[in-house]
Amino acid sequence: MVSGAELKAGVDPVRAAAVFDALEPVTAEQILGRWHGSEVPTGHPLDGLLDVSGWYGKEFVDTETVHPLLFGRPGALWAVNPKLMPLGLLNRLGTRFPRWLPPGGTALFRLAATGSPRARLREVEFRGRVGAAMVYDDLPIIDHFRRLDDDALLGAMDLRGSRSPYFFLLERD
Repeated sequence: MVSGAELKAGVDPVRAAAVFDALEPVTAEQILGRWHGSEVPTGHPLDGLLDVSGWYGKEFVDTETVHPLLFGRPGALWAVNPKLMPLGLLNRLGTRFPRWLPPGGTALFRLAATGSPRARLREVEFRGRVGAAMVYDDLPIIDHFRRLDDDALLGAMDLRGSRSPYFFLLERD
């Protein structure tokens, strides 16, 4: 198949979708815990945004308690309210959005910090298969997950208004 390292190096969107479709779905219970994330560059309009923002990953405490956006580093992580992130606008702007933040820009995300969960896990059909999906509370986004190996997932963000999924990797902490 393909490794996480190969995906992190970048693939075209058709190949990323084919890899995702070939992987086995996971259940919500199988992905509980904290995961470190990284992007899978495919030419998607959101490529690069999470890397420059200081995104760490996601935490699935239980099916009702999910923190979809963790920022910082181990020992100093905080959850961010995704409702305060302009993902829809950034998706529409595409490559016109600068892929940099001003000095101290990641500190701005502390203003969007939250202690409340902002998503839930559900079993959802996507691309012909039922598997674990993270449903955002306040945004038209569903993240779907497939097993790359025992400690790695390939995620596909299904964002309303986006022509193709935004792919990312999660590796278990």
